[in-house]
Amino acid sequence: MATQPVRPAAVAGLFYPADPHTLSAQLHSLLAQTERPSALQPPKALIVPHAGYMYSGPIAASAYCMLEALRDIIRRVVLVGPSHRMAFAGAALPGCAAFATPLGNVEIDSDAVFTLAQRPGVVFDDSAHAQEHALEVQLPFLQTVLEHFRILPLTLGMIEAQQVAELLEAVWGGPETLIVVSSDLSHYHPYAQAQADDMDAIGLILEGEGPLNHEQACGATAINALCITARRHGLLPRLLDLRNSGDTAGDRSRVVGYAALSFSPGQRRTH
Repeated sequence: MATQPVRPAAVAGLFYPADPHTLSAQLHSLLAQTERPSALQPPKALIVPHAGYMYSGPIAASAYCMLEALRDIIRRVVLVGPSHRMAFAGAALPGCAAFATPLGNVEIDSDAVFTLAQRPGVVFDDSAHAQEHALEVQLPFLQTVLEHFRILPLTLGMIEAQQVAELLEAVWGGPETLIVVSSDLSHYHPYAQAQADDMDAIGLILEGEGPLNHEQACGATAINALCITARRHGLLPRLLDLRNSGDTAGDRSRVVGYAALSFSPGQRRTH
């Protein structure tokens, strides 16, 4: 049961601006400053970071700018990310009808919820979403680059990647559906070590030699699930950006790694 019809924004004013005009200006600036990759097919899936915009916003923008050609096509976004604030078993769906951001409300896809509701490992738990930032910080980007869309938010607790892959398969859909996996990479290592560790993790994704572990990426389960499903559908990954907080807005003694990747059909892997 829903505890409230709309989940209010939990990290507006912390991870991104709470004022809608300031937020919109920041998003448009981030997207405008991003170099568009050439000769790439539009993505079916993305991996994006989820830190505060001052830290990971430029990296996330390198993925979201690729959706401009799909602005009128994408109608459903499946959002998958890790739980940072509470431990639970399974993949949690919210019971509410919408998520709020300073830019407005985003409706939950009730049909997709119904599709997953009876599947093994799926639970309804508003508390798993209430304070979680990993999915919320993606919404203002999506509200900026897409037109009319609904979301299917899945926060992952203790669950196997293969189980999550089957959930993704159930809602994979066609060109109207986008999959977004929210994950940062290594956490709190010195700059040079983080660069090396993150390159290793990205190599596993690009070469299909995973799985990643949770030391390499907090969203490792979701990343591994996406890689399983992407292979089934003939999608190949492309690295769009790889940096860390020492490159954007933090000191270099203890950094967090960020990557943006797209998954599209028919691409060669990028080394």
